[in-house]
Amino acid sequence: MSQEFLPDDNESDRPNDDSAAESEQDVLCVTITGSPQAVRETILTLYRLGFAEVGDWSQLQRAANPKQVMSVLIRRRKRKA
Repeated sequence: MSQEFLPDDNESDRPNDDSAAESEQDVLCVTITGSPQAVRETILTLYRLGFAEVGDWSQLQRAANPKQVMSVLIRRRKRKA
């Protein structure tokens, strides 16, 4: 399942341009919000399912609700023809 995703080669270092490679990719942003324990458990579950490595997720960040945190995963996927 995760084979169709491309690694994030630290794109933030490069200026945003309209290169052919960029136009052939979809950018997906997955956000998990909840209690710290629930977010960590969900990240581990998604890892076990082969969705993403644990280290691919952002550090836990404060969410709008003070009792909740969030973690974000950004993935680039080859666009299918």
